[in-house]
Amino acid sequence: MKCIALIGYMCVGKTTIGKALAKQLGLRFYDLDWYIEHRFRRKIPEIFAEDGEEKFRKMEQNMLHEVAAFEDIVLSCGGGTPTFADNMEYLNETSQTFYMKATPETILAHLAMARGNRPILAGKNAEELDAFVRKQLAEREHFYAQAQHVIDVDILDSYEKIDDVVQMIIDSADASH
Repeated sequence: MKCIALIGYMCVGKTTIGKALAKQLGLRFYDLDWYIEHRFRRKIPEIFAEDGEEKFRKMEQNMLHEVAAFEDIVLSCGGGTPTFADNMEYLNETSQTFYMKATPETILAHLAMARGNRPILAGKNAEELDAFVRKQLAEREHFYAQAQHVIDVDILDSYEKIDDVVQMIIDSADASH
């Protein structure tokens, strides 16, 4: 089976869904950010701070080309991954791609719970955060929309809903074989 790649904005549930999907299908789960951190023995915020975004994005592209070539895996990509270099095109060639789509309101609600883990959001008040998310989401939508499948994840508020989304992905993946 080709790699199943989950893309979408931060805090839409790519890792949560990815782990559940991998478990359900008996596949290995990879989070691209975790893979990069493991390979380079540095945290993403550290790489950004010390090397800058451009160097990070090149590292990310190289690691994506390495990991997405694996078969029988579920891959959760960073929110910006599809928007740089040939990443989205490459993902569509090597993987079944699923855009985990959520409204800005859902993303903002999820970010409010996970804000401490996102250096890019540090120091932003609620109004600034809202504007930032909406602007970035609008800029990235063109790339996300190139995924082969779109899954609405605004409903992820219980374990049953996570199971429903996992089943939607499995059904979509089966239908495209």
